[in-house]
Amino acid sequence: MSALPSAAARRLFILGSQKVPPSFLERLSDFPKLSGVTPASRLEIRPTPEMVTSGIREIDALTGGFPRGCLTEICGPASSGRTSVLLAALAASTRRAEVCALVDAGNTLDPHSAAAAGIDLEKLLWVRCGKKKQKNHFPQTQIDTDKDLSILDQVLRVTDLLLQSNGFGLIALDLGDISTRAARRIPLASWFRFRRAIETTSAVMLVVEQQPIAGSCSSLLMRLSASGSKLHESKLQALSSEQRLFAISSSPSHCRLLETLRITVQLERSRLERKPPRSLQTILRTQPAWAVS
Repeated sequence: MSALPSAAARRLFILGSQKVPPSFLERLSDFPKLSGVTPASRLEIRPTPEMVTSGIREIDALTGGFPRGCLTEICGPASSGRTSVLLAALAASTRRAEVCALVDAGNTLDPHSAAAAGIDLEKLLWVRCGKKKQKNHFPQTQIDTDKDLSILDQVLRVTDLLLQSNGFGLIALDLGDISTRAARRIPLASWFRFRRAIETTSAVMLVVEQQPIAGSCSSLLMRLSASGSKLHESKLQALSSEQRLFAISSSPSHCRLLETLRITVQLERSRLERKPPRSLQTILRTQPAWAVS
């Protein structure tokens, strides 16, 4: 004969039956440190950010554009199309009559290429970060890292000022020529500060880099890579005899003409909506300077 269960075992427990006393929330105001606490049930749902065009149709089809009030990362190695995407985004923003700011850490922007891409230079604030001289008491790699760190210090200071001004439609940081070793030394607290500052504005913030460095602070992360190029010599047939002679004599015998560059755009992170990572191939067409009549 089995023993009867004890009184403690026979006691019925109903989880969630007890309600929070009505005076609990009212008593929070009695504590200065807890007076600003908002219960989770009263928190508002953050609306979906407004999307604007990136200036490239294929990227808009992949990501829906660039989100306002968010941080977007564009990473990739050299010759992967980073500058082309950046110039297209700046051109699209100036066409919307917005003022843009470009923090050029490597001082690599070509104004003629920017104007050819459709950027209204009168609506672009170009911030060129200078390099400080370093004494040659360290190895060359150490000197380059120190130069990059001094430049990044200027980049962080300028970005803080731009975010506080609240008058730009797009703020871009071009860190493509900064070494990954130096870029990863940017404190994560700085990216959190940038994200909190951009949330209160309607601006688009772009960070162009070699490798992702903002972590979870970025709402959109795209990786670019060059998957192939198309080389042609048929363009020579359309040139005059003088242009053809100049093109052949000014180039080494082993060089050929670059007509198109195939870029692979991969969406690695999107915090706007839950989507599986996807990849897209797009062709960016360029025209060499010697072929322009």
